[in-house]
Amino acid sequence: MRAFQSSLYALSILNLLSCTEKEPGLKDYFEDDFFIGAAVNLGQVTGKEVGADSLLSLHFSSITSENGLKWGPVHPKDGEYNFEYGDAYVALGEKMDAFIIGHTLVWHQQTPSWVFQNGEGQFLDKSGLIRRMEDHIETVVGRYKGKIHGWDVVNEAFEDDGTWRKTHWYNITGQEFIKSAFRKAHQADPDAELYYNDYNVWKPEKRKAILALARELRSEGIRIDGIGMQGHYRLNSPSLDQIEQAILEIHEAGFQVMVTELDVDILPRPSDSEGADLNINYAESPEWNPYSDSLPDSVAMKLVDRYSSLFQLFQKHTDKISRVTFWGLHDGKSWLNNWPVRGRTNYALLFDREKKLKSGFLEKFEKP
Repeated sequence: MRAFQSSLYALSILNLLSCTEKEPGLKDYFEDDFFIGAAVNLGQVTGKEVGADSLLSLHFSSITSENGLKWGPVHPKDGEYNFEYGDAYVALGEKMDAFIIGHTLVWHQQTPSWVFQNGEGQFLDKSGLIRRMEDHIETVVGRYKGKIHGWDVVNEAFEDDGTWRKTHWYNITGQEFIKSAFRKAHQADPDAELYYNDYNVWKPEKRKAILALARELRSEGIRIDGIGMQGHYRLNSPSLDQIEQAILEIHEAGFQVMVTELDVDILPRPSDSEGADLNINYAESPEWNPYSDSLPDSVAMKLVDRYSSLFQLFQKHTDKISRVTFWGLHDGKSWLNNWPVRGRTNYALLFDREKKLKSGFLEKFEKP
């Protein structure tokens, strides 16, 4: 009888252990390869979105500030800062023991018009705009010194053909705003990694211009650690060979490679536009929203196969890639529901609207 009771006790212990054993998340599958990151919004960092915290803690080893640390949200008016998001974001990252990324200090989008103007509404001169930018960087980076581990200092300064994007930043200061931004970010937090971030880096002309800039910064003693390749991809474009060539050239030039803003658009588009130019936008139309109710199994399989192929490529280059970050936590919060056609139902991320990992992906990789 005692032997039977002992057997029952041992069996119950084994059952308890099997029930409580945690299934590995994405970050566990790729722990030896690179950080797995997600861009997070205000509701997710403050705990208002139910289930977001458990999803993040299970699957992600890095987070990126989606919109909350861009100039408009964090510095909406001259002399006025809003750090509600930033403080909650850093607290979340510390709770997760995550590698924390600040995005982005200088960008032509989501920057209020007052930034470029004086009190009379006239454009500032070069020195005035540089000084205003440096004050902003010193305040934001300085507040999170030692807490945010890497910054996207400048975002999207080039067109796809490699020419300078003619923004207010460039038209007023030339390329000096970039050099000053990196210098000031390093001064504000000497231990933080500093990155340049852009989309369509797989295009040779654009990549050539980005690397020329990065080399010039380094030659002048300005810190720049890596190049963020925004992974706004489609089912069949760009090719794996094109992406791989970008990884190789960035590494050969001596810079870290980060795959940032990763998603895969499975919907048709009114034009062949690639990347993430927010100026391209079309009105809501059923013609461009074919899967408003659900995604056909055949398309869902293609999406998972695309992600599997991308991650197999990334694993091939773990000596070059330090981080892979999704642009959003799940399909319901993807920006591709509204770009380039507004009001669509997209399925661009690895987690669906129920916050469940899409089936078939992890089966392609060795379980940790």
